[in-house]
Amino acid sequence: MNKLYIGNLSDHAGPADLESVFKDAKIPVAGPFLVKTGYAFVDCPDEGWALKAIEALSGKMELHGKPMEVEHSVPKRQRIRKLQIRNIPPHLQWEVLDSLLVQYGVVESCEQVNTDSETAVVNVTYSSKDQARHTEEIPLKILAHNNFVGRLIGKEGRNLKKIEQDTDTKITISPLQELTLYNPERTITVKGNVETCAKAEEEIMKKIRESYENDIASMNLQAHLIPGLNLNALGLFPPTSGMPPPTSGPPSTMTPPYPQHSCPGFLFLQQSETETVHLFIPALSVGAIIGKQGQHIKQLSRFAGASIKIAPAEAPDAKVRMVIITGPPEAQFKAQGRIYGKIKEENFVSPKEEVKLEAHIRVPSFAAGRVIGKGGKTVNELQNLSSAEVVVPRDQTPDENDQVVVKITGHFYACQVAQRKIQEILTQVKQHQQQKALQSGPPQSRRK
Repeated sequence: MNKLYIGNLSDHAGPADLESVFKDAKIPVAGPFLVKTGYAFVDCPDEGWALKAIEALSGKMELHGKPMEVEHSVPKRQRIRKLQIRNIPPHLQWEVLDSLLVQYGVVESCEQVNTDSETAVVNVTYSSKDQARHTEEIPLKILAHNNFVGRLIGKEGRNLKKIEQDTDTKITISPLQELTLYNPERTITVKGNVETCAKAEEEIMKKIRESYENDIASMNLQAHLIPGLNLNALGLFPPTSGMPPPTSGPPSTMTPPYPQHSCPGFLFLQQSETETVHLFIPALSVGAIIGKQGQHIKQLSRFAGASIKIAPAEAPDAKVRMVIITGPPEAQFKAQGRIYGKIKEENFVSPKEEVKLEAHIRVPSFAAGRVIGKGGKTVNELQNLSSAEVVVPRDQTPDENDQVVVKITGHFYACQVAQRKIQEILTQVKQHQQQKALQSGPPQSRRK
């Protein structure tokens, strides 16, 4: 080993100072000095020169009034021979513990540490650093809901790689194929020593908590716009997450005191008519939505209670594909929410970006004017309310069912609010027509 660690340096020590010291000692170096606060690293031409540097400089040469420490540079875990083992159950016999410890090497000492807990703690010293290093490699397993794993991994795995580098651990995550409708959690396995595993666990939970709080904030921001909706029952969060309702704001943002007749267009329990929504997703994400042998889309269809089909591509190089979702409003919310979440988890967008998709809903041509409003007033208000882009293309030719398309583009909650408001408008139009028909009564026959 020809890389040296130089310790006990003054804060004022710089590369030029170290170069001078090594030059005076007539010890060549094979690269620049990497100086940190209080220590530095340097490469020697070979192991022989490294040993001469240690003999000539370590404890014998002062720099800025402090004796230098020079030794071989090795990973920290290889320099440790002593380990601490915790949480040993009280019923475990010491002979069994000894037999487990000797599997990794020669144990020089095993001392019990006095604690107030029921479980035992021991300090173990091995005869070599390598034996201790192998012993301290332990797996830590964390269960995390799949909703948060994509953001933990990050685009191209950058977030996970950074945690591994910062904590000197190896992290793996169970594959998506192990997920089922009743087991939406993935296993995060961290390997390292106790100290590094603890650091990695802290970073992982910080990232998961951040994702959870961002989702809660986004949910609460829009929840009051869909009164009567049971957000906890939609499966968008882990069952044990204990998602709180909004805790601040005017009374209209609180749940659940909404009379079921107040907003007929918004209430899922009251409005059970089947709707059809065409959701356009990135073509590259189709495989993730379908899943292996169609398992994911089948599970999603059962979970949401909706029919979900992916239309054929309009062209070989098409960048988007159309997902046809048919079902009542609550099924639409569940299905679309999971599709948005899947696209986010699989990193088809940047981790810092919101997933924004385009949805098409068809409305009767006679109701399109009500959606637009006089001078575009209604559609503008709808866009301000929902933060979604809502467009009713002009000069549309109604289809065979006398319907035209309304295009909605935005993140999940924005699209949901826009869809519900448009359905509310359509419900009002239908009620107005029914009342008008009742008031006019049946047509009377003319007398001759």
